[in-house]
Amino acid sequence: MTTGKQKTQVLIVVMHRCNRSPSQRFRYEQYIPYLEEHGFEFTYSHLVNEQDDKYFYAKGFLLKKFLILIKSFILRAIDVVRASRYDIIFVQREAIMIGTSIFERLFSLSKAKLIYDFDDALWTLDTSSANKALEWLKNPYKIKRIMAAADLIIAGNEYLHQNAKKYNVNVIIIPTTINTAYHNKLQKPESKEKVCIGWTGSETTIKHFELAIPWLKKIKEKFGEKVYFKLIGDENYFCKELNLKGIAWSLESELSDLCEIDIGIMPLPSDEWANGKCGFKGLQYMAMKIPTVMSPVGVNKEIIQHGHNGFLADTEEEWIEITSRLINAKELRKSIGNEAREAVISRYSVEANQSKYLNAFSKLN
Repeated sequence: MTTGKQKTQVLIVVMHRCNRSPSQRFRYEQYIPYLEEHGFEFTYSHLVNEQDDKYFYAKGFLLKKFLILIKSFILRAIDVVRASRYDIIFVQREAIMIGTSIFERLFSLSKAKLIYDFDDALWTLDTSSANKALEWLKNPYKIKRIMAAADLIIAGNEYLHQNAKKYNVNVIIIPTTINTAYHNKLQKPESKEKVCIGWTGSETTIKHFELAIPWLKKIKEKFGEKVYFKLIGDENYFCKELNLKGIAWSLESELSDLCEIDIGIMPLPSDEWANGKCGFKGLQYMAMKIPTVMSPVGVNKEIIQHGHNGFLADTEEEWIEITSRLINAKELRKSIGNEAREAVISRYSVEANQSKYLNAFSKLN
């Protein structure tokens, strides 16, 4: 945009504050400075604050969660009232945490253009264990109504793109991306004797890590004290068989925690929800030059060139065989890690995709 032109006003409608949600961080937050340089001005509207976080994903606290919900309705009602002040309204995943699309539909009736961004198969029900008692409030079918109301949909992969096209012709793909200048394994200790097999995620995705426990136990039996395990994302998690105590994720320690990992794993089930995943865990490992082993599900098969920039493992035997090779061969870990980072830089980095976001926002302006 030319200098002096009035800035395009964008309302960002999301669940969490900045730097809190991986989906928000790696879908749009890291592009904000670039878009601001090109004439866009952003206002944030999030629902779950730092205090709410203590209760929102914890078991129980039903009264607290009810109060968060009431507050959320009020905040979104305010957004509806002020919607016409903006040129674009950008909704990431959903405007509110329960099963109504009323706010997205009301946004679409304002003068603002509505962009809808999503990175999971949200039309399937995948409620965290902490909030199973509230599952009746969810309605995954609302997603098709949100899609139908949008002026533009940004999907995280081809699988999501194909589903979105059932409800809207204006759909583009922008992958979940990594800021490779930030995710850069500069702190790797060279003199480590033990090999760390690591996983990063959240309380809601621990169940995916647990798919690996049977074969990780066999790895532990095979290699003994030569290997140890690291889980980032839940400080309350403990696995006795692996002598594994989880640690909390924090922005401040994110890079140093990842740097300790020698082999990154991303096990997934073969189901509709997993097919909608955008491979973020794997991309994080790869950007940090961590050799990565992923389930051959969904976009993982596009990200990984097996044996070149990472590995795909399906059966228990494959997981054990590939992981054993990596444990035994430091040079293999290094070469795979180098190729992995190059793959991320060329296809899944902010630099490789920022023009796509600019084009998406500009075409609606």
